[in-house]
Amino acid sequence: MGAVMTAQPQHQWPVPPPDGYTVDDLLTLPDLPPHTELIDGSLVFVSPQRDFHSVVMYMLEAGLRSTVPRDLRVRREMTVELDRRNAPEPDVLVVRAEAVTGRRQVRYRAADVVLAVEVVSPDSESRDRDTKPRKYAAAGIPHFWLVEMGGPADHPVVHVYELDVLTRRYTPTAIHRDRLKLSVPYGMDIDLTTIDEL
Repeated sequence: MGAVMTAQPQHQWPVPPPDGYTVDDLLTLPDLPPHTELIDGSLVFVSPQRDFHSVVMYMLEAGLRSTVPRDLRVRREMTVELDRRNAPEPDVLVVRAEAVTGRRQVRYRAADVVLAVEVVSPDSESRDRDTKPRKYAAAGIPHFWLVEMGGPADHPVVHVYELDVLTRRYTPTAIHRDRLKLSVPYGMDIDLTTIDEL
């Protein structure tokens, strides 16, 4: 009589601790997919992104970099430690220059971040529009942009928010469709229509 073959699991997913994961777990667990985030102690895996997402991140990063003051730095897809159980990865962020400690750095603290930008993706709409902005505001990040695809040409629409320090909530200040011209967190003028050239 032949031996009974049992199927072996293809992949061993990590079993979360009873109280959920911490930022230290996120940064030390082996073999996590790139761009894994920590939201309320749970690991969140990112789906493959659309061309729109990639191109908008590049365009905003380049636009922000072109006029960034010497005391600030522009980064893309870096972990931000909001608290012990929350470490999202904004698509683009502006941090204080003194927060950059070396090329092996893997995270910033919320207090280091001046601007967090999220480009909405189909798999993360609720997190990008609701969960992350609430958490960024509660952590005291002063500026937040939410970027969506809009109009018949699928151009970026940038919703700009500033932190109300008393309520720890974001207040909408403007919506930009063709041109992103702002004086805060520093002076910039980004032509959003250049997406067609990228």
